[in-house]
Amino acid sequence: MTTNADEAPKRVRRRTPAGAAVLREDVTEAIRAAVFEELAAVGYARMSIEGIARRAGVGKTAVYRRWRSKLHLVLDVVSAMAVLGLPVPDTGSLEGDLRLLYEVTSRALRHPVASQIIPDLQAEAARNPEIAEAMQKALRDGQEGVASKILAAAEARGEVRTGVDPDLALDLISGPLYWRSVVIRSPKLPKGYLENLARATAGALKAL
Repeated sequence: MTTNADEAPKRVRRRTPAGAAVLREDVTEAIRAAVFEELAAVGYARMSIEGIARRAGVGKTAVYRRWRSKLHLVLDVVSAMAVLGLPVPDTGSLEGDLRLLYEVTSRALRHPVASQIIPDLQAEAARNPEIAEAMQKALRDGQEGVASKILAAAEARGEVRTGVDPDLALDLISGPLYWRSVVIRSPKLPKGYLENLARATAGALKAL
């Protein structure tokens, strides 16, 4: 004679997920956000996994399960900046596109977190080739992608000649604003600066 227990379907015991299966995305994003905040607060040299974990509200093991050191964590976060990208302006004119690009970029560079992190990581980049490579990719790729599209649109409209040196064009487009915002670190741009910069840059590109 069988019992109810015998007739009941056997339960399949599921294995508890391990490794990558338990790396919750919300925790990962909280850690990434904490890295930016910690970098802005104390800088790369004084930043620690303990401080990041405390700021993210997680244990140190949650950080170490994703990244094996603070260097790899920072490299990952900085590299992620490259894929965020900037919106490609489409105002119908080279000067208008440059003006809109400068407005968006200027706001991003003046953000309290970015204004602290970028100079600090640039200083570290002078001592650490891995950080230097990640910084170059993060800062260059986003600007290069947008600048090339602005230039292509200007060529299509006949505003600049075909075959302009893309590296020289990128230097002209991105150099002045980064110089003032990142190197000089001017807290406030003069009135009309972005408008004048867009006009001057458009003129320089047309003269190439």
